[in-house]
Amino acid sequence: MTEIAAGAGGSGSGPGSPAIGVVAPFDMELDRELWCWLPPDVDLLMTRTPFIDDVVTVEFARELTEGGAIPDGVRSVTAGRAEVVAYACTSASFVGGRAGDAAIRSAMAAAGARDPITTSGAIVEALRALGASRVAVATPYLPELSALLDGYFAEHGITAVVNASLGLDSEIWAVPYERTAELIRAVDRPDAEAIVLSCTNLPSYGLIAPLERELGKPVVTANQATMWAALGRIGRAPVGEGQALAGVAWRPDQA
Repeated sequence: MTEIAAGAGGSGSGPGSPAIGVVAPFDMELDRELWCWLPPDVDLLMTRTPFIDDVVTVEFARELTEGGAIPDGVRSVTAGRAEVVAYACTSASFVGGRAGDAAIRSAMAAAGARDPITTSGAIVEALRALGASRVAVATPYLPELSALLDGYFAEHGITAVVNASLGLDSEIWAVPYERTAELIRAVDRPDAEAIVLSCTNLPSYGLIAPLERELGKPVVTANQATMWAALGRIGRAPVGEGQALAGVAWRPDQA
């Protein structure tokens, strides 16, 4: 019998393997990072919403959710094996508050997502799983956009004890680890039970475990929470050695 080798990435996934779908904004640059959390027997089906000629502002975040872009993305990934679908954009899912987030998930469900997820909602689920209700918030955004995340958390009973931002409106994907690590260290407070790093376009995978050891508390990032919540819904755990969230099981009552 001829032995069939795994693919170039060493993945054991193949025809019939489970898959999660991800709908991301057009400017998403971190597909490779999302794959870091993926177990070898799970596939990732990813699509993007159409281009918008704007920088990252409050208005831009709102515009991302308008029209049929997100439902169309959901339909494109659920046409295959993905029943669990995540909308991987933090700002677009918190800019309208809890009601706006719920509207996105409702539109995703109507388009065919069996169990729709948004990144902001996934972060809330992660904080509940970790037992953290007081957090320090670090974002790459302009301050006025960053401040809206505090209000979103408050609607879920989570207090942001501090919020610090980098003040960026473009090329967030290019921020080096060193600058992000400095931001996380600067935002830490003794009364913060966890640190939240927002934005799915801000690289974070390699920072999480070292900074958790250094600071002695969980660091929950946007992409990490998104993948944890999506994988949990299909009974899988993320790959994240040394990351606090990776060691906590997702449960339906956290959603």
